Parts: sequence; C-alpha cells; structure tokens
Amino acid sequence: MMLSFNEILQRIEAEIKRLRFDCPPAGLYAPIEYILSLGGKRIRPAFVLSACNLYSDDIEEAVKPALSLEVFHNFTLLHDDLMDGADRRRGKPTVHTLWNDNTAILSGDAMLIVAYQLISASGSRYLKALLDLFTATALEICGGQQYDMEFESLTDVTEADYIEMIRLKTAVLLACGLKMGAIAGDAPAEDADHLYRYGINIGLAFQLKDDLLDVYGDPATFGKNIGGDIVCNKKTFLLVNALRRADGRQKEELIRWLDAKTIDPQQKIKAFRALYDRLQLRELTESKIRYFYHEALSHLTQLHVAEERLVVLNGVSDSLLYRQS
Repeated sequence: MMLSFNEILQRIEAEIKRLRFDCPPAGLYAPIEYILSLGGKRIRPAFVLSACNLYSDDIEEAVKPALSLEVFHNFTLLHDDLMDGADRRRGKPTVHTLWNDNTAILSGDAMLIVAYQLISASGSRYLKALLDLFTATALEICGGQQYDMEFESLTDVTEADYIEMIRLKTAVLLACGLKMGAIAGDAPAEDADHLYRYGINIGLAFQLKDDLLDVYGDPATFGKNIGGDIVCNKKTFLLVNALRRADGRQKEELIRWLDAKTIDPQQKIKAFRALYDRLQLRELTESKIRYFYHEALSHLTQLHVAEERLVVLNGVSDSLLYRQS
C-alpha cells in the first residue's frame, strides 16, 4: 500500500512516542526526551520510509533505520546549538540553556549511541550496508561542521566552498535517509543512487532556503531567532556572496561588522539586511534554490517506478521549496 506523506509522518510520531528513555540517570535522558518532543519536520525519517515505500508496500524494515536518523539528527542539534550559542530551537529553549553545556554534550553523545542501537535492532538483511552508509554519513557531517566553524573566521570563503560545506553538514543526511530506505525496500542499486543524488540536491536547496529565512523569515513561523546567523558571523550563501559582490565601501562596512567585538544585534541584522537588499542577494539565493530543486527532480524522473508512486516525494520537494519555517 502506498502511504501518503501525512500517514508516514503519523507513523513516525507514533514510533517516536514509543521510544523509552526512563532508565537512570534521569539527568542524562530527560534532555533526549525533551528535544525529541519538540517535533520538527521529521523530514529525514520520512524520507527513509517514503523511499522504502516506493519499492515495497511493507515498510517495517525501514522503521528502525528511520528512527535512528531522527535521533542522530537531533543529537547534532544539541551540539550545534551549543557551538553556535543558540538559545532557541523550534521556538523553545535549547538544551544547553535549559540544562547546561555539559549536559548537552553528554546527552548528545548518548543519542549517537542510541541511533546505532536502533539501526542494529532493525534485523534487516541489509544491516551491514545500512551501517556502512550511516557511519560514512556521520563522519561527513562532522567534516561539514568543522568547515562551518572554520569559515566563521575567514573572509575568502568561495561559493563552491560553501556549497561543499552544506553538502556535508546538511544534504548528506537527507541523501543517506533516502538511500537507506531504498536499500531496505530492495530497490535496484541504480535507483538507490538516484535517490541519493535527489537527496543531495534537495538538501542543498533546503539549506539555502534556511539561509534565506534567517534573514527574511517571520520569527513567528521560523522557530528560531531571525538573524541568528548574522549575529554570530556564520557564513551563509548570502554572506559569502555579499563579500564577493560588495564594492569597496560596502565590503569595508561588512568587515567592520564582522570584526566588531561588541555589537547591538538588531542594528547588525538591520545593516546586513540593507546590504543584502542592495546587492540583490535575496534574488540570487532564490535562483540557486530553484536550480538545486530542478536538479533534484531530474533524478526522480530516472527511477524505475510508476509515476504515480512519486507523488509523495514530488509533494515534499514542493513543500521544501515554498516553506516558511
């Protein structure tokens, strides 16, 4: 039976609610329950089940791998929020602000271990392939995070550098989920590869949309503070291209803000947004998002499945392109 995306999301939420973290010490597991309870798009586990469902009406072998990806993703958020000094996640306090830094580190570590336990519990005959893919992806994500941190102190990051960083930090996990689902669904190897490439491109579009929303989004729907990337000098697609496109005076203003030791966050956000407007970076980013979106869809058209079975992934692609949160 082909499931709708809402049915897949409902299944994921039900499975997440079944996860139990009630063994001692409570101080280790309460933050895990908290971060998982905040919801989110659940796009990564949904991709696992959706990809599996393209090839099989029975998605049971993909459920545990799907849960493992969601737990792993949330583990990275605990550590990312701590590294970024972020105080809000999905509109709620981050773990390190609600507890403390050490708890965020240790609970995150525990989540990584739980993610491996979930994959190992799947019992899939493809367990080695799933573990190999997941492990390679986890290492790539660490590499992406390292680039992200290093880029904060650089002013010569190229657009290609940035795209590679977000490929590693964001896109590979979406691609991993799709390929894991394809493997669990016994898809042809060629199709599994096309789904991986779809995931890479839709992941790049997803992150560029996130960059755009950080500047131009609505705080009521975005779930994070607008301008957070600007305040902490995080390299985004917009900032990388601002440094490349700015004339002498504009670049001096950017560097002055980037080098400032003390700032008024709202003034900095306002100044950056005004510069981005003058440099037409909103339009440039939207164009790049559309490019990766169409690249992603080109891989879906090469799958050996009936067109009607692609309705779910096509719909998800559209929702990611036009999302406001």
